[in-house]
Amino acid sequence: MNYYPLVKTVAEPEAVILADGSFPVHPLPLSFLYRCRRIVCCDGAAEALIQWGREPEAIVGDGDSLNLALRERYAALIHRETEQETNDLSKAFRYCLKRGWKKLFILGATGKREDHTMGNISLLSDYQAQADVQMLTDYGLFTPVCGDAEFECFPGQQVSVFNRDCRSLSGEGLVYPLSAFTNWWQGTLNEALAGTFKIYADKRLWVYRVYGIEKENFPNVEK
Repeated sequence: MNYYPLVKTVAEPEAVILADGSFPVHPLPLSFLYRCRRIVCCDGAAEALIQWGREPEAIVGDGDSLNLALRERYAALIHRETEQETNDLSKAFRYCLKRGWKKLFILGATGKREDHTMGNISLLSDYQAQADVQMLTDYGLFTPVCGDAEFECFPGQQVSVFNRDCRSLSGEGLVYPLSAFTNWWQGTLNEALAGTFKIYADKRLWVYRVYGIEKENFPNVEK
């Protein structure tokens, strides 16, 4: 059974992928953006990162979302992929895999357009077969799961469970029972009872845990 600790206790990822959604404002994702050695930006996300005060390890995409000055200044960091079969997030993910980086956090993948948000979350199930990947938002953490899993939590933590293709799904340590939900809303707004909860599943799902931390627990990341 795989074990997933609270994100504030995990070690630094090998790389952070910064997508071109809403730039993080919560101190927890910002803390990883602040200290992670490698930040791979999806095209236009590079401009927001540079304005925040950090420079990317790489910029992946067609480069069209960058202004001319940045394209020229960071030309050596731009890795162009013009194919249209996958989005920039998947291109950045492949870039990391090619370099052997398999413990990855994805930031900035929500906000702005809702269709992009839904698409980015759905991709987590495709990525998990190849890497240890989680998505941090300004409110909580998405973890893709396949099979049985145990999660660190705190009593009263809000939890949502989204079924992708499970035919058998149950839980332990949550207020409300789980089943092989046929609609995403059915697994939302659950709640942890103690310090861990378990999920028993035959296939894939996503688990969302809201944060439960205070800003003063993190270094000053204001830029």
